[in-house]
Amino acid sequence: MAVLAEAISVILQIESIESGPGWDEFNEIVTNNTGCADGFLVRVGFMTPVDVESFILDAERIGLNHQIDGTAKDLVVVDQKGGCTTPCDWVEVGKINLGPGSVVACRHVDDESKQVFTPDGWEYSGSLSETYGFAPNESVEKGLKFLRHEDGLDVYLSELTGKEVYVGRS
Repeated sequence: MAVLAEAISVILQIESIESGPGWDEFNEIVTNNTGCADGFLVRVGFMTPVDVESFILDAERIGLNHQIDGTAKDLVVVDQKGGCTTPCDWVEVGKINLGPGSVVACRHVDDESKQVFTPDGWEYSGSLSETYGFAPNESVEKGLKFLRHEDGLDVYLSELTGKEVYVGRS
């Protein structure tokens, strides 16, 4: 089995949650509806590095370790385009074809299944897997004009296309 790894995903070992803080305490730090899980892994998704950093600090506060000696311990950050951001010996990252297109997914090294779990309500059509776009921080300052914050999204106007661009925020 595997979990979706769209945008920037924090992938955690279920075993670490269960032997550490437990589900109640873990669920208190999850502030969005991007989660999904298989039998080994839990995924929480983000669209900005700032939100990822905040989540990791919360995870460490409840006893989960991001890295030990430069290697992922209880959680690893996975970028949709670049894969694991730190060495990790317990997760595999790859593309899986879902029919209408492919997605980046993570599975535990002890798992052989190819089934992919996604957040409730997720559909390939219109997803970041289908329509992925990346804007470096400099682009936000130069080519995107902030319009408003609405329903958990920062809304910008792309000066290049004239269309609204959305960034999910936790």
